[in-house]
Amino acid sequence: MPRHAKKPRRLSADGRVYMWTMRHSHRRDDDGRSVDCRQVLTLTPQPAGTGGPLRIVFADGPGRYVPGGAPLGSGDVGFTRGAGLNLHEPGAVRALLDVALTRGWQPGERRAAEVDGWSLLEAAAAARGGADAASEGP
Repeated sequence: MPRHAKKPRRLSADGRVYMWTMRHSHRRDDDGRSVDCRQVLTLTPQPAGTGGPLRIVFADGPGRYVPGGAPLGSGDVGFTRGAGLNLHEPGAVRALLDVALTRGWQPGERRAAEVDGWSLLEAAAAARGGADAASEGP
């Protein structure tokens, strides 16, 4: 039986447990059209109440891709000429978490933190190695 797409997933890293979800969202313009695709990966330290969530945001823009239908997979984010990750893969989520931690995110802080995912992507993809990493940047 397939996993429910909106149900949080569990990730253990360095003796700490996180629940993570991935969502796609848009902003509506004045005419009601969907604009500004965003893919948001949220990691919440466990048990609940022990720290604020980390939101890693991948906003659509020049030289970038976020899922918005074919031909992209629902979790694919990346630079059109460079690194990319699939946010459905626990290893990709772990790599992004590791980079966020090395860059100063404190999971014990009680307030929510939001980080531009593009600033983490190349380092996370390089940590994953293989097809996720590319030598060219944005």
